[in-house]
Amino acid sequence: MDLSKWLVMTQLWLETCWLIPVYGLLGAIASLPWSVGLIRRTGPRPAVYINIFMTLVALVHGGLIFRGIWNQGGHEIAITWFQAADLKLILTFDLSVINLGAVELIAGLSLLAQLFALGYLEKDWSLARFFSMMGFFEAAMSGVIMSSSLFFTYALLEMLTLSTYLLVGFWYAQPLVVTAARDAFLTKRIGDALLLMGVVALSALAGSLNFNDLYEWVKTEDLSPWLATLLGLALIAGPIGKCAQFPLHLWLDEAMEGPNPASILRNSVVVTCGAYVLIRLQPIVVLSPIALGTLVVVGSITAVGASLVALAQIDLKRTLSYSTSAYLGLVFIAVGTEWPGVALMILLTHAVTKALLFMGVGAIILTTSCQNVTELGGLGRKMPATTLAYGVGALGMVGLLPLGCFWGYRLGIDFLWSEHPELVAIFLLVNLLTALNLTRVFRLVFLGEAQPKTRRAPEVAWPMALPMVTLTVFTLLVPLVMQKLYLLPPWAYVNQPALVMLILSGGLGVGIGATVPLSKVLIRSMSRPVRLLQDLLAYDFYTERLYRVTVVGLVRALAIASDWCDRYIVDGLVNSVGFASLLGGESLKYSISGQSQGYLFTIVAGVSLLGLLMTWTMW
Repeated sequence: MDLSKWLVMTQLWLETCWLIPVYGLLGAIASLPWSVGLIRRTGPRPAVYINIFMTLVALVHGGLIFRGIWNQGGHEIAITWFQAADLKLILTFDLSVINLGAVELIAGLSLLAQLFALGYLEKDWSLARFFSMMGFFEAAMSGVIMSSSLFFTYALLEMLTLSTYLLVGFWYAQPLVVTAARDAFLTKRIGDALLLMGVVALSALAGSLNFNDLYEWVKTEDLSPWLATLLGLALIAGPIGKCAQFPLHLWLDEAMEGPNPASILRNSVVVTCGAYVLIRLQPIVVLSPIALGTLVVVGSITAVGASLVALAQIDLKRTLSYSTSAYLGLVFIAVGTEWPGVALMILLTHAVTKALLFMGVGAIILTTSCQNVTELGGLGRKMPATTLAYGVGALGMVGLLPLGCFWGYRLGIDFLWSEHPELVAIFLLVNLLTALNLTRVFRLVFLGEAQPKTRRAPEVAWPMALPMVTLTVFTLLVPLVMQKLYLLPPWAYVNQPALVMLILSGGLGVGIGATVPLSKVLIRSMSRPVRLLQDLLAYDFYTERLYRVTVVGLVRALAIASDWCDRYIVDGLVNSVGFASLLGGESLKYSISGQSQGYLFTIVAGVSLLGLLMTWTMW
């Protein structure tokens, strides 16, 4: 193909970029006949194949656009969506190497998660419904990344919240699942409501919600400190909820009640979308030092607290979900210290390794029908592919040279080394605790003697093994991909003391996790101080109970007071007026004589009294 034809084709791919999020939505719509049961004779498999095909098309289309962007530079594509009279709604898409790279990551992980779900939910009666929701999920994520308008970004975040609710509540016949879906939805709604306030205020202040226009507005706008603070706090509230940060972090733990294939995406790229929106809002949040400080404080509390809580969990999925909150806490620290490049590096490398870890966890749960680490053991010899996947994912999560997350840690520590040594300590502590936790889980699950639930534990079938092995290989190749994209720094600029401390923190965590006693007696210690500490961490510092005493208790008290006021004051006043009218009418009916002179006298007397009253008032 000559140069002119190649340029024409590239322009065609760029102009049709809006199709990338539409592909997933088309797959979800096309699956509806099978999802709602209109078509039964063929079974749910056609809906599965439709969604997998659409995801594959989105991956290929995004790859072609990425190639064109790499050679030509970034573009912004504007498409008129609706126009009537003076109203004109325009969809704008920001096409850059970073955006398209994130979209490709979403499409690739979605494709692998769908293949994994084909084996994991093979016998589920509502397989078609699940894949429709996955298509909806994928469309929302791709749209959030590509959108160049804060208005449509917010709308797509709402779409993402809805799809999270549907996927968490997939097995809706179970009461605990319904509760988890409701709590996840309502917790996110708190952040979304505050974010909506920020979007409305920003629209009034800046006159536009296009990100590029907002960046130009920030350069010249001089807001008062209190207004900038309120605006900044409102804008960061949405990402705090989406990324499961303190105090809106409990929903991610409860969301583990949903199917594991959905957890693969939720803990890798869904939370990444929320953090990505925060990175794009960072030039506006900079207007408020208080908002930046809040990001650092929230991220620090979540990073350290979630890492500690993960150590006390015995549920496989929950111990990894708290690790997700911890890593996103590091992202909040990076954004709060105005290093968005560090945040992007951590996000992209964490997404790959966390997806691989959840694939390994899904294979274990499907084979053993158990996710309690105290009831597992000896799976290393029985499930070699799963063991390899978990091991590579765990090493990728820890700051181990040269795997992916090491470079995110290194970049963050380098930039914070001189100005924020206390934040460097948080990075190192999170790395140590993560290594300790992943090593603990590996010993309990894959080493030791086989338990009753693991004596017959064959390796998973190929629909699950293929995506798991593929992602294992890709995780090992992430450093080469980063080198190809010029994301790795030259060795001449590497902070060697920081490098040594990072490696030592990971090694120390692995060493402690490999040597600490893990007998079942210590799962619930007989020592009261140790048991109190275990309960404190296992119940997430009693955050949920604290909510019941404070927020829920206050809302309940207000509801009781409002109910009393409505019953006895409002209703009492209305009933009193009605009773007085009824009594007056019943009393006056006995004064009816039928003589016109009596009526005339009453009218004259009433008008005279009214006139005297008005005269007295004026005097």
